[in-house]
Amino acid sequence: MAGWVDSATAWIAAQGDGDLGDFARQYVLDPVMKERIAGRGFSKAIDVGCGEGRFCRILDDIGIKTIGIDPTGPLLDEARHRDPQGDYRQAKAEALPFENDAFDLVISYLSLIDIPDAKAAIMEMARVLKPGGTLLIANLNSFTTAHLAEGGWVEDTNGNPVYWAMDDYLETRAVWERWKGIEIENWHRPLSFYFKALLGAGMQLTFFDEPAPTRNAPEDRSARYKRAPWAMVMEWQKTTIY
Repeated sequence: MAGWVDSATAWIAAQGDGDLGDFARQYVLDPVMKERIAGRGFSKAIDVGCGEGRFCRILDDIGIKTIGIDPTGPLLDEARHRDPQGDYRQAKAEALPFENDAFDLVISYLSLIDIPDAKAAIMEMARVLKPGGTLLIANLNSFTTAHLAEGGWVEDTNGNPVYWAMDDYLETRAVWERWKGIEIENWHRPLSFYFKALLGAGMQLTFFDEPAPTRNAPEDRSARYKRAPWAMVMEWQKTTIY
């Protein structure tokens, strides 16, 4: 998860003062994530890669006791500042400090792209999940993360997007992303990588979506999200007993 300590302040600023989050969270991912959780009787959750704790607070507000895990100290400090009663612990996804079958809901909200050994992290998420429990993943779409090094959108002379440029889709690789003072290392992996890892961990796919922005999203931001797949939401159920 290279770059996160130095980028923590800029990241916190980019998410805003409340819990709405940035455009993608507020208008693309949150509506789907919340819909997959609401009214299903989850009681104990872990948010792997919780950052400043935004989604932990959202889960707590709907009555799901949630533990937030993140390796980045400054982000956890902010989470504890905003939510003194919350439970936030410093740990890596590849080595979760919990017993087997400890949670009925595991959340990975835009965190798999940050983890160098995502296969190990997926195995750990499956291990701490109860049989029949749910692993809910929001991740960048693999077509998005395969963008060319010089940038994704190719624009015309007026700055209008013409097409999204991508290459070497099947090649797993680290890519440095830079925006709004944030500079972090993300990982591009083909979608097949995630499916093979999750199936190999004894998980069964129960839901998949590539959500578009909601109708109330600002149109000036929505247009590009509608033209190229940006994110995906996957729900997996644990079938293997560890």
